Amino acid sequence: MSYRVAATDGTARAGVLTTAHGAVPTPAFMPVGTKATVKSVDPDELRALGATMVLGNSYHLHFRPGADAIAELGGLHRFMSWDGPILTDSGGFQVFSLRHTLLGADEQGVTFRSVYDGEAASFTPESVARIQAQLGSDVAMCLDALPPADAPLEALGDAVRLTTLWAARQRSAERAPGQLVFGIAQGGTDVELRTRSIEEITAL
Repeated sequence: MSYRVAATDGTARAGVLTTAHGAVPTPAFMPVGTKATVKSVDPDELRALGATMVLGNSYHLHFRPGADAIAELGGLHRFMSWDGPILTDSGGFQVFSLRHTLLGADEQGVTFRSVYDGEAASFTPESVARIQAQLGSDVAMCLDALPPADAPLEALGDAVRLTTLWAARQRSAERAPGQLVFGIAQGGTDVELRTRSIEEITAL
């Protein structure tokens, strides 16, 4: 993996991210294939449209059809007939944004009810790392704590704390060969918390 800065303009930059399945010029538009397919667009059309990387959703793929099933079929690239780079999110955004299903979050991880059957489930840094390793994506996102936009400062600070703690554990967890792990910064719109989160994540 490498990232090369090709050009800058003030604080903006353009570059190239190299992954196990190819290079991605950045900034890039990443089509969302939530359930391993970009709706109404097949892989050949995606390539023709110039897509260089697609996103898959670990939450939905974990429950349907299951990361283990996708692994048995050769991984996400083969499953969706896409030979370019793939980024998978941790599933944390779905857990925290579907707030009516959220049961709680602590140092261990997050507990919630599945939107598919209502059964209690949990994500930890280790479990989302394992799911994304089974999927075999090029980039795996870390589990992060996502508070509401209007959350009080104390809740934002706790989200920063949990996000850093979880990222440190996920960084040490299993991953697919050549898989990159990307951290996420929290802190809402509070500049001090946001800066602290960025510094803590980059220090990992």
